[in-house]
Amino acid sequence: MRRVAEYEGSILSGDARGPGAARRLARVQPFLAMDVLAAAAERERAGHDIIHMEVGQPSAPAPRLVREAARAALEDGRIGYTEALGLRPLRERIARHYRDSYGVTVTPERVVVTTGSSAGFVLSFLALFDPGARVAISAPGYPAYRNILEALDLEPVPVRLRAEEGWQLTASSLAALHEDRPLAGILAMSPANPSGTMIGREALASLGAFCRQRGLWFVSDEIYHGLTYGEAAETALRHDDDAVVINSFSKYYCMTGWRIGWAVVPERLVRPLERLAQNLYISPPYLSQVAALAAFDATAELEGVKAEYARARDILLSELPGLGIGEMHPADGAFYVYADVARLTNDSVAFCRRMLEEAGVATTPGLDFDPDEGGHHLRLSFAGGEAVCREAVRRLRGWLG
Repeated sequence: MRRVAEYEGSILSGDARGPGAARRLARVQPFLAMDVLAAAAERERAGHDIIHMEVGQPSAPAPRLVREAARAALEDGRIGYTEALGLRPLRERIARHYRDSYGVTVTPERVVVTTGSSAGFVLSFLALFDPGARVAISAPGYPAYRNILEALDLEPVPVRLRAEEGWQLTASSLAALHEDRPLAGILAMSPANPSGTMIGREALASLGAFCRQRGLWFVSDEIYHGLTYGEAAETALRHDDDAVVINSFSKYYCMTGWRIGWAVVPERLVRPLERLAQNLYISPPYLSQVAALAAFDATAELEGVKAEYARARDILLSELPGLGIGEMHPADGAFYVYADVARLTNDSVAFCRRMLEEAGVATTPGLDFDPDEGGHHLRLSFAGGEAVCREAVRRLRGWLG
């Protein structure tokens, strides 16, 4: 779990053997959740039993219908390129999903199938923003936002989330930033990573209005839609038809390794994104697209998986405060708990390392999500389900005494 600064003197600056890497890499930090995963895997190879709560990855396999569709496509034998925007039947099915789930009309032409949501962000940022543009993101927030923006020579502008504002990104919190130095866009996520907190309907509407009034791009990360434990999440498209919405089959649909997602964009952006996709990716993976088409018919199985998450969530919410892991953000959706552990540590990286080595529980330090205040926070994923969370609580109770 090392920071990029350790590498600057060698890789970034170069040495006698050759040139160094591009200077922008000095601004791109490691994704600590993946570093923890690597450290946990190393301990497993050494024979240790590890409880995994570090990565946002469903423990359930892809649904049966998904696997059957992929198997049939493999038997057919021809796995080739598709259109850069994705298979037409999949784009049509995604458009229908917005009508069925949200009551929002989206034409298939506005749907761009991507190689995971990650490619959706890269394509969207390249299409929306010129170098140097300032883009508001939440703090705490998903670290890849910050790092992708930095890699593209854009400026991420963290917006501190506050308890008095419900740990949500709000129009009022953005207004002062924009007045000080103009923003080019905002990036919101609901349900959020690392917390699972949702942006309420009125707050989401005000974000859309804020962007329309000031001519800003509104990018909405909706990859945890479907994973809510009360009120359903609402798409930004209900409040701003110009919003750029990113989604994925990774979370609710249990298809992380298939690397398949989508974006819904205004019509005037479709051709620019297509040109970018043609050159950067050629096309999304054919096999994953065929499988994703079947995922929409696997709701019964997927709702069973979500019910398991809900039971795991209840365990953590009821047991963690007694262990000194409290003051959690509202876990309205996704499969995370983001907790303040100031009673236990101000060095979340060292704390998570010790937890892994001494208790065999892998969690992600809050510093991944918040470089300023994450030193006394950590994120625990309950995607492993009820049994995993019960065992994690048992181990942590013994470790913390």
